[in-house]
Amino acid sequence: MPTYYMFNKPKNCVTARTDSTDKTVMDYFPEEMRFVLHPVGRLDKDTEGLLIITDDGDLTYRLTNPRFHLPKTYFFYAIGTLTEDKITAIAKGVTVNGWARPALPADIRAHWTGVITEIEEFLPGSRRESYLKCPSQPVFSGYITVTEGRKHQVKRMLKSLDCKIVYLKRTAVGGLLLDESLPAGAYRELEQREIEMLREKYRD
Repeated sequence: MPTYYMFNKPKNCVTARTDSTDKTVMDYFPEEMRFVLHPVGRLDKDTEGLLIITDDGDLTYRLTNPRFHLPKTYFFYAIGTLTEDKITAIAKGVTVNGWARPALPADIRAHWTGVITEIEEFLPGSRRESYLKCPSQPVFSGYITVTEGRKHQVKRMLKSLDCKIVYLKRTAVGGLLLDESLPAGAYRELEQREIEMLREKYRD
């Protein structure tokens, strides 16, 4: 029988089975499981949050095939402001420099606004000092849902609107929500209802 896990990916590990330089998401699993299971899709090294780990190749195909337009939701902190014009641009399909075609329409909503000193703990360590040189620069948090999986997609979409993401966490894949009681670096088996929901929703 296939097995399915919800993994809360921490920052500073790569989405791979093995890597010659970096810690991988599979390093958080017992050694005997690392070459049996695989991650579904990927998250950037500095991105946290929900990652499905399984040995079910069929479900992996369904969840990663672009034609299913699997929705993925992210929580973020970004430097800049989110205006109504920017929200509309995201909703229509924003144009990103270097992409042959615009992003598919996405949903974005602001959650909070403030200044950068209020999110100091979420700033990447390597850039924290330089970011804090302008302590009054505006920041905001929000949620964005996309239905495609281009490289660095969310970061590049926001960058095209003059917003710089400094923290990114995936909170949902399809209808599966991240269990917020799960600490970063921990995992649990998916419940049967969660597995059935994913199978049914992304069936041919």
